[in-house]
Amino acid sequence: MSTAAPAVTEVLDVLVVGAGFAGLYQLENLRSRGYSVKVVEAGEGLGGIWHWNRYPGARVDSEGPIYQFTRPDLWDEFAFSELYPGGDELRRYFKYVDAKLDLSKDIYYNTRVISAEFDDTANTWTVTAENGSTFVCKYFVLCTGFAAKPIFPKLPGMDSFAGINHHTGLWPEGGIEFAGKRIAIIGTGASGVQVAQEASKKAAQLTIFQRTPVQALPMRQRQLTDEDNAKIKFDLADRFSRRSASFSGFDFDFIPKSALEVSEEERITTYERLWECGFEFWLGTYQDVFVDDDANDTAYEFWRDRTRARIKDPVIAEKLAPMKKAYPFGVKRPSLEQTYYDIFNQDNVRLVDLHEDPIETITPTGLKTTSEEHEFDIIVYATGFDAVTGGLTAIDIRGTDGTLLRDKWSNGVRANLGVATAGFPNLLFLYGPLSPSGFCNGPSCAEIQGDLVVNTIDYMRDNGLNRIESEADADAAWSDHVAELTAEALYDKADSWYMGANVPGKPRQLLNYPGGLPLYLAKWDETVCAGYKGFTLS
Repeated sequence: MSTAAPAVTEVLDVLVVGAGFAGLYQLENLRSRGYSVKVVEAGEGLGGIWHWNRYPGARVDSEGPIYQFTRPDLWDEFAFSELYPGGDELRRYFKYVDAKLDLSKDIYYNTRVISAEFDDTANTWTVTAENGSTFVCKYFVLCTGFAAKPIFPKLPGMDSFAGINHHTGLWPEGGIEFAGKRIAIIGTGASGVQVAQEASKKAAQLTIFQRTPVQALPMRQRQLTDEDNAKIKFDLADRFSRRSASFSGFDFDFIPKSALEVSEEERITTYERLWECGFEFWLGTYQDVFVDDDANDTAYEFWRDRTRARIKDPVIAEKLAPMKKAYPFGVKRPSLEQTYYDIFNQDNVRLVDLHEDPIETITPTGLKTTSEEHEFDIIVYATGFDAVTGGLTAIDIRGTDGTLLRDKWSNGVRANLGVATAGFPNLLFLYGPLSPSGFCNGPSCAEIQGDLVVNTIDYMRDNGLNRIESEADADAAWSDHVAELTAEALYDKADSWYMGANVPGKPRQLLNYPGGLPLYLAKWDETVCAGYKGFTLS
């Protein structure tokens, strides 16, 4: 998918890794303040995850109007054609942003960073790319995102399959023809749901292998007319202004009531309203749904009953939406779906429960489960990512004592405010571990947390400082704070990528900050007002 890029050598104030929302925001803001800054990007184009998300049905599950940069000169002249834009339209959006801001002149594409080492004397990072490019920079800013490292299941015989097989995160740019094919999809997260919806329209036979049922919510997709977009733009600035005051960086927030303190009639009426609004059923619900199991049951039971009503076969309904919840509602990231539950009513779609009938091996003609041999033309691995930390630990980042970042975090992440870690001076990461990241609207975190990082670099320059390093005690204190918040909630009752549970051997730990954006920003302000307490500046 990528072509070779010529090797370069650069000396910079700031090197940014990743050309998604966060990296592009860093680039534009830092260069506007006079810094020498470049972005390196492994892909051929900008957009981050939306450069790579080319599988059939790839679509953002946040509303397009709120899923963009907030600069008025960008959104005022751009309009999405659908409420939930697809991958092609998001790539069109990023091309539009590039043309408006002239970003690509400062981006090295097809340049995958493989190592970085800190010079303790010069207070600089030397960063090396796969193509031989070398960058020496004062600040090394990682914007690799939460889904930079796809993972495959460890199944015998994977190399033996004679048909077509791809991970959804590494889909070929030219696509794959599904018509008349026998297709297997392994995994039922967001990409599995989206591919299944598309494959079911064309496949001769589609078999979906499910380990854990997804709690998908109705997308309520619709086309946007010129009149629709004019109405959206009328109050879009106000919607953007509400993001930093909400838990998740959207323009809505939790209801400041318990699900158990209202009458059943009121609760059902509220759930009916939220059911029509995508993620609001998840992140705009009653404030105790994620901390109280009984409150959580009320949301799960509503979701379960509405979902089962769409599935004709009661046996399949029990596998997709069991009467007794497999895990608390919403503590694994829900997906938004359009026809996912309906496709199981089709004759060409089959569900295999991996708890009942696990995969034993991949074969040249398909795969074998405990009870059956299946033949397929195409196998789709919708098996997710080494989320949140994987993009960082995939790089050989070596700190002041020679320790690699991946080795430092091998027993769990320690990261002050989710942006820095002791022993790695002048290394800052956005949308990373122990930050709001996975619970936050992506562009909101890119801008809100992005401003905090840019302002920190400004503070260093304005005060004649050359080095900022998190203190080990501050790393531990922040990690303990996240753990305390986790203990008060229900997140650890599910084996999710939030907890690192999808990667064998990865320490079990909530990898995202569960306190919400307002509390996170308050904690950051406390640190800054105390002279960057918890950091050593010199």
